[in-house]
Amino acid sequence: MHFSPMLQDKPLIIGGRTYHSRLIIGTGKYPSFEIMQKAHEISGAEMVTVALGRVKLDGPDEENILNFINPKKYVLLPNTAGAFNVEDALRIARLSRAQGMNLIKLEVLFDAKTLLPDPLATYEASKKLVEEDFTVMVYTNDDPVLAKKLEDLGVAAVMPAGSPIGSGQGVINHNNIHIIMESLSCPVIVDAGMGTASDLALAMELGVDGILCNTGVACAQDPVRMARAFRMACEAGRDAWLAGRIPRKIYGSASSPLEGLR
Repeated sequence: MHFSPMLQDKPLIIGGRTYHSRLIIGTGKYPSFEIMQKAHEISGAEMVTVALGRVKLDGPDEENILNFINPKKYVLLPNTAGAFNVEDALRIARLSRAQGMNLIKLEVLFDAKTLLPDPLATYEASKKLVEEDFTVMVYTNDDPVLAKKLEDLGVAAVMPAGSPIGSGQGVINHNNIHIIMESLSCPVIVDAGMGTASDLALAMELGVDGILCNTGVACAQDPVRMARAFRMACEAGRDAWLAGRIPRKIYGSASSPLEGLR
């Protein structure tokens, strides 16, 4: 049997920077900052996201989350979590720029019950932030049409929801993610809904460029162990996609050839 040489993986490049890890991890909901630090370390992530509108940036050092994230080791990705309209999203983004951060994860949610992105507000806010020269990674619905329109605006990455934030359902609509991957040339990063390691592996097997997750790690019974599991699942899923799975069949197929046997 002839084996093809191992395919060379393309690098993940966002805003002109190359990342070796395809896992982006969050900072909210951890039992403590110390556990968060250990989870970040074992996850292998190079980028961590922080909800600037929801964290304390003043007061005692032990209450400032930025004191527990090493800026020499991690790229800080501020996000606009908590914004339910364009104005609030822009305000949080501009606050991050005032602190020297131009990279932003944009999310504009429709309501507090579903935590689903508002597609119209997301598009409008993306347009304004790109015009203001932000490097925008935009959280959006798994809508291929909207994803393409966002890429056309000039965002740095499109981040379709796998399933609602914190739901732990994994990727619900594989077909839409497939279409988005076929349509876009910018990085596509599945954002939200990962509950356990198999969810990440299946998502990466769709060929996406990366995954962002928070609740699945932070709210696990053992966040540090789950962070390690997420790391390995992300890597395994990527390798499986590059390797190319066998087709699914209704009937069995012998592992050893039968030709020439009597």
